[in-house]
Amino acid sequence: MNKLKIKPLNFVLVLLMLLGTVKSYGQVEPIMTQYMFNIQPYNPAYAGMWEKIGFSSLVRKQWVGINRSPLTQVISFHSPFNTKAGLGLNVTNDVYALEKKLGVFGDYAYEIAVAPRTRLRLGLKVGFHNYSNPLPDYRLDPNDEYDQAFAEYVDLQFLPNFGVGAFLYEDDYYIGLSMPKMLSNGYKANLNIYNTEAQLQSIYLTAGCVFRLIQYNYLIFKPTLLLTANIGLPVQYDIGTNFLLYEQLWLGMMMRSGNALSFVSQWLIDKNLRIGFAMDVAYNELFPHQYGTYELSLGFNMDFFGRSYIRAKYF
Repeated sequence: MNKLKIKPLNFVLVLLMLLGTVKSYGQVEPIMTQYMFNIQPYNPAYAGMWEKIGFSSLVRKQWVGINRSPLTQVISFHSPFNTKAGLGLNVTNDVYALEKKLGVFGDYAYEIAVAPRTRLRLGLKVGFHNYSNPLPDYRLDPNDEYDQAFAEYVDLQFLPNFGVGAFLYEDDYYIGLSMPKMLSNGYKANLNIYNTEAQLQSIYLTAGCVFRLIQYNYLIFKPTLLLTANIGLPVQYDIGTNFLLYEQLWLGMMMRSGNALSFVSQWLIDKNLRIGFAMDVAYNELFPHQYGTYELSLGFNMDFFGRSYIRAKYF
């Protein structure tokens, strides 16, 4: 491994050591355990970096067994625009109890060659959120009496936002830094001035390395890291280890702040189709009251451009 590749690895190792001094809390934005297979929702610079047009979808059901527990649905589209630029689209539907958030964001990325094998991508994310919360439908009083403080619906149809990101990579590593929501929208509406801090200004740091342990890529090891810093809150972390067997099956585990352990898998059916499954187990006070968190993903690529692949897609 040359000097250029050693530096990013050392950077990741330093970040891992620093985690021991960080106090952790639960995440406030939608969680995606299989983020390492599609970083685009977190970082707009990732959009269109591969040679094919691609679609990705993800469904995550959190805390199965608890009534009205969080449900997250994500659809992503990405495409190269030319040899340097890429385009993307992300649609996220997040439901928690009666609260619903729909986000639609477009991505643009531009790539710069900083060395013969090193590329830096810069990205811009622009879009909006719709937010609804039917307050009269909540029944908080034990006698089921009507509460005047929850007399009106909250229905906000357009909350604009934008974000930026950077993504540095070679064939065997990547480091990304992004802030996908730079505006902090407080959801205020109606006479009672209902207010919840639903759009936080989160900073994401992603990193990963690829190690070929057996010749001909029969066994590949990929450690990954996701750090999330929400302004005004402590840092959160996801540390993952992933193995690719015979270029067909990803198997991995992840440790997450908030006392959670995740199991990750993805089956590469062929060069264009992949199916993923993940399960989270939270070993905290919620453990006896729910049956885990489950996540399904589906990805499909289409080769409209007829380009020959320059790089293998390991991240």
